[in-house]
Amino acid sequence: MSRTHVALLRGINVGGKNKLPMKELAALFGNAGCSTVRTYIQSGNVVFEADAEVAGRVPTEISLRIVERFGYTVPVVMRTSKELRAALDDNPFLAEATDPEHLHVGFLAQAPSPEGLASLDRARSEVDSFCVVGREVYLHVPGGMGRTKLTTDYFDRRLGTVMTVRNWRTVNALLDMVEAG
Repeated sequence: MSRTHVALLRGINVGGKNKLPMKELAALFGNAGCSTVRTYIQSGNVVFEADAEVAGRVPTEISLRIVERFGYTVPVVMRTSKELRAALDDNPFLAEATDPEHLHVGFLAQAPSPEGLASLDRARSEVDSFCVVGREVYLHVPGGMGRTKLTTDYFDRRLGTVMTVRNWRTVNALLDMVEAG
């Protein structure tokens, strides 16, 4: 089983809100029992090593420590190195020769229910499209994330879980970090 994991925190250091220095974030992970903790850019991407027991506690423990230390709630979505590799390999928009600048991946905390999936409106955002594969929502947003109606709030409400989104470049950079060890 893989010891390398990726934690994706939602909503930190965005638009001046929920400021959390990466050095302090890395320390929170170290104090939670994680090792070889590395962060990527300021938006809450953490690559670390941990056994299954520690990794299983990370989402709840890190969220609680952020509330205690900084006073706001931040969802933490986890993937193993294998799951992150699959998230890149399974993107259905790559086969369409889509511009990678318009690709994003929404990482879901839990797998959506069939009822949740059935509630999604494919025509919600006129020029944008999405595809749900397992716990990932693949987004093709030619107009940009700032203009799409395919928001995290929309998917959270419809799918009954928490989603955090990363652009294609960030997902690839995180995989590079994971594979570099």
